[in-house]
Amino acid sequence: MVANVVGRSACAGLLALVLAALSPAQAQQPTANALAMAKEIIVVKGGNTLYEPVVPQIVDRARMLFLQANPLLGKDLNEVAAKLQAELTPRTAELLNDGARLYASRFTEQELKDVLAFYKSPVGRKVITQEPAILDQSASNVDEWANKLADEVISKFRNEMRRRGKEI
Repeated sequence: MVANVVGRSACAGLLALVLAALSPAQAQQPTANALAMAKEIIVVKGGNTLYEPVVPQIVDRARMLFLQANPLLGKDLNEVAAKLQAELTPRTAELLNDGARLYASRFTEQELKDVLAFYKSPVGRKVITQEPAILDQSASNVDEWANKLADEVISKFRNEMRRRGKEI
């Protein structure tokens, strides 16, 4: 369940970025202040945690690829993987910067200030903490509802086909 909450939280963060991309606010060149506020919004919401596993996953995939090709290189590959992970992890800041640019180019500085104030407020902090559980329960509710609807649709198909003299 924790993995589902994290996964759904990640989805919620990505959804927020997509919604930001669809904002009617005109595209604009973000100022340094707007970028800083946008980064802070991402961090306050915990969105930056989406970026943390990217480098380790890529390094590990490459390590496993080489390990499969030559299992005798395991020790060396593990050492190189640790070195590369340490070297490349700071580059996740590029992802944070990109996310910040998405927000800052679609929201005015005042809007960013308002969004940041909201997420720093008691109710905004509550949204941040409660949203993963809400999304998880909502997804479960959708699954349950969809399964019931699917059963109903299948029943209606069968009934209609029987009415037409065909058995399915």
